[in-house]
Amino acid sequence: MSDYGALRHAPPPTVTTCRDAVSRDSCIHPMQKAHSLRYTRGSALPALLARRILILDGAMGTMIQRYKLSEAHYRGERFAALDHDVKGNNELLSITQPQIIGQIHEQYLAAGADIVETNTFGATRIAQADYRMETLAIEMNIASARLARAACDRYSTPDKPRFVAGAIGPTPKTASISPDVNDPGARNVTFDELRDSYYEQAQALLDGGADLFLVETIFDTLNAKAALFALDQLFEDTGEVLPIMISGTVTDASGRILSGQTVEAFWNALRHARPLTFGLNCALGAALMRPYIAELAKLCDTYVSCYPNAGLPNPMSETGFDETPEVTSGLLKEFADSGLVNLAGGCCGTTPEHIAAIAARLADVKPRAWAHYQEKSES
Repeated sequence: MSDYGALRHAPPPTVTTCRDAVSRDSCIHPMQKAHSLRYTRGSALPALLARRILILDGAMGTMIQRYKLSEAHYRGERFAALDHDVKGNNELLSITQPQIIGQIHEQYLAAGADIVETNTFGATRIAQADYRMETLAIEMNIASARLARAACDRYSTPDKPRFVAGAIGPTPKTASISPDVNDPGARNVTFDELRDSYYEQAQALLDGGADLFLVETIFDTLNAKAALFALDQLFEDTGEVLPIMISGTVTDASGRILSGQTVEAFWNALRHARPLTFGLNCALGAALMRPYIAELAKLCDTYVSCYPNAGLPNPMSETGFDETPEVTSGLLKEFADSGLVNLAGGCCGTTPEHIAAIAARLADVKPRAWAHYQEKSES
């Protein structure tokens, strides 16, 4: 059994309250203590997050729209003879138009992003079935990770290393929500199918050079549990241990994700995965997201991330959203000044201009304090 496997199956520790403990470390499960020290990739991230607010990239889809690609562009030469449309399958572009995806990564890196996401939000076998391209899932993930890896390697310096986040999206099928309003018990996917699809994706992202995994835009915690279970298996099978970032989506002013959990319940449902960062993205602009980020900042015993949309949808805007870089960066600056975040970036409607503005405004702001990793990085 690997070191990771031994830790995973270790018996629980004797319960000790922090009030009675000799040191803070005696309150921490052995797996949690070991996890930050045993990363085989991305091992510099905990110390960097303790020192400054890191910057995530912005929207991939928004940037792809700038290229005004046709069906022929999506197909490329390789898939020119397909008998069905594939326009909109952005993950396919990592195979058919790799230069475009590479350019987008480099624009975000030039804007100041520390971490770029792979173009794999919908690159699971389950999601690709909508385009009848499920057999290309592995190739898409490897190609996407290699493109991000190459861009990060070109921009990395000893003073500012860059990292590839293997993006793992929610899939269009959910384990908790019925696809039929007349049959609440109906499901169109099983937990095992989700797990297997996520495992395949994660393995390919690992093979392509990812430094960490980002399970994002979570609106069903059971789907997320399947992804995290797959990562757990992958780590044990390969001996690799990568940082995991988790990001959910609060769908409206109810303060809940689509499967019904409050922000607090969402955190408690997934904290067992020992994420390096935990936060929210998409659906809301920063202003509407603030109370939920503030709640996580109080709850989470890990680093907090926030990468909102550029406000609300606006079809008259070039990006499809209404916030300019100045507005979005100003809102995130207030989050940072209030000690709420450790990682900031953008989701739908954000561009390299947004990321450059965010990076500039947050450059001199201290990150949200969280004692455990800070103690480890300083010891």
